[in-house]
Amino acid sequence: MPAIEADRLSLVFRTREGPVHALSEVSLTVEPGEFVSLIGPSGCGKTTLLRAVADLERPTSGTLRVNGLTPEEARLRRAYGYVFQAPALQPWRTILRNVTLPLEIMGVPRAERVARAEAQLALVGLDGFERRFPWQLSGGQQQRASIARALSFDPALLLMDEPFGALDEIVRDHLNEQLLKLWAATRRTVLFVTHSIPEAVFLSTRIVVMSPRPGRIAEVIDCDLGPDRPLEIRETPAFLRIAARVREALRAGHSYDG
Repeated sequence: MPAIEADRLSLVFRTREGPVHALSEVSLTVEPGEFVSLIGPSGCGKTTLLRAVADLERPTSGTLRVNGLTPEEARLRRAYGYVFQAPALQPWRTILRNVTLPLEIMGVPRAERVARAEAQLALVGLDGFERRFPWQLSGGQQQRASIARALSFDPALLLMDEPFGALDEIVRDHLNEQLLKLWAATRRTVLFVTHSIPEAVFLSTRIVVMSPRPGRIAEVIDCDLGPDRPLEIRETPAFLRIAARVREALRAGHSYDG
């Protein structure tokens, strides 16, 4: 069963100036365990597609299934974790209590939710930070805590909307490495939105290039670089060849403003 299956998905926003076609006839299948990145210029519908999967936007036409369920059913069953562009941590709660928050809402017993949160914090390299507050962490550490929170209830699918876009390049590189290791360790399905070609190529098993007005899929590119990807892989001919293909697809679809 596919993790995500979209068939001729369209979404139109009604505005005073007239209809805005955010998505048009988008068809995409994401298999379990894949790391799929959505890339394209602003306004191409990549975040809209992610939000539709998360049941935060309702498609106008077409079908969308998440682990065989409607997006609403998947949301109610907590089938996915969502990582936003900003960490969105509650400043009055410690890092541990931020990560346990979804488990509290689910009614998980305290001892179990603490154990699960501590395990996820260790997985993202934040063991020892449990009693700190968000303001005591760097931006990169806060985003790692946000990822731990999204993983705390063990979702099969992780949705990530430009989670590292506001971070400097060195921190972003470090978090890309950590995210790739996390994905290799858990093999969760990941749908990842980015503006960065190197980031998409480094992380992904497939890259979905989108073009705007209306938002549609221009090309789907396999990224067969293998599971072991040190940062130095970005200088190899295979990496540069895929990056060039993504860039050409972006140019063909529309101008790229990333």
